Amino acid sequence: MLGGEEGGFTYYFGRPGEQIRQKTTIYDAAMQYKALGVPTIIFAGREYGTGSSRDWAAKGPALLGIKAIIAKSFERIHRSNLIGMGVLPIELPDPYSYQSLGLDGSEVFDIVGIEGIYPNKQLTLRIMQADSNVIEIPVRARLDTPVEVEYYIHGGILSYMLRQILSRK
Repeated sequence: MLGGEEGGFTYYFGRPGEQIRQKTTIYDAAMQYKALGVPTIIFAGREYGTGSSRDWAAKGPALLGIKAIIAKSFERIHRSNLIGMGVLPIELPDPYSYQSLGLDGSEVFDIVGIEGIYPNKQLTLRIMQADSNVIEIPVRARLDTPVEVEYYIHGGILSYMLRQILSRK
């Protein structure tokens, strides 16, 4: 989103609707959004998570405050690890991509339909662009089993297990 520049940089836009556009590190932007209580997402390509060092590849986004990863597809184990950390994996169908949608990072996103979530539920990704144009596209929650839904609803496997243990007392 930086005009082809690669590396750990992005733009920070402030609160939704603000007119800030500041180049910064991904970490610093994530921490600023987290401090403001602005949930964040990641857009990715195919086989997101392939070649990752499993645990930290899912812990990292969770610790940065990432709430969802929207990707063309997911590496199987990494998708499961994201759910275990309370991060929602969402599959973006063809022909859509962040490139084809012309995303530049200034958009505000809403994931519609999370309430009452169930395995592989179809959701709607609502994209509100800076010029007030709204695009809605169908996406799919990649929670493939009822157990994964439970882990996600509880904010991850650790929260789920702690609640299970505490409920037995």
